[in-house]
Amino acid sequence: MNHGNGYRRLNRTHAHRKALFANMAGSLIEHEQIRTTLPKAKELKRIIDKLVTLGKRGDLHARRLAAAELKQDAHVAKLFSVLGPRYKDRQGGYSRVLKAGFRYGDMAPMAVIELVDRDPEAKGATDRARVAAEEAAE
Repeated sequence: MNHGNGYRRLNRTHAHRKALFANMAGSLIEHEQIRTTLPKAKELKRIIDKLVTLGKRGDLHARRLAAAELKQDAHVAKLFSVLGPRYKDRQGGYSRVLKAGFRYGDMAPMAVIELVDRDPEAKGATDRARVAAEEAAE
């Protein structure tokens, strides 16, 4: 029987998997596009679509549920201030998974997961801001 096979275990413990997807979801919210292996991307799509739905709701309970799932408050803030209003008229399907060939070292299938209607300037924006701040401090 096929009971209890509702998600990919990815050869990790529950705590490791929970931390992995919390970090990956935060990175996807921050950069709006990330590159990872295909099974991880397919599983992350389920998680990020539910988080964006919480961002669309926008109430305090949804914010607390999202904060319990994500690690950083900045990711929760962007989810509710930027992504929630952006997708308010869309009825699901907030992310897409694109196959991106195979990794050189172990031939693992790679994928790019990105938010639909993403902001191209968001990718690497925090790193650019950090480097600019370091140069200004010198």
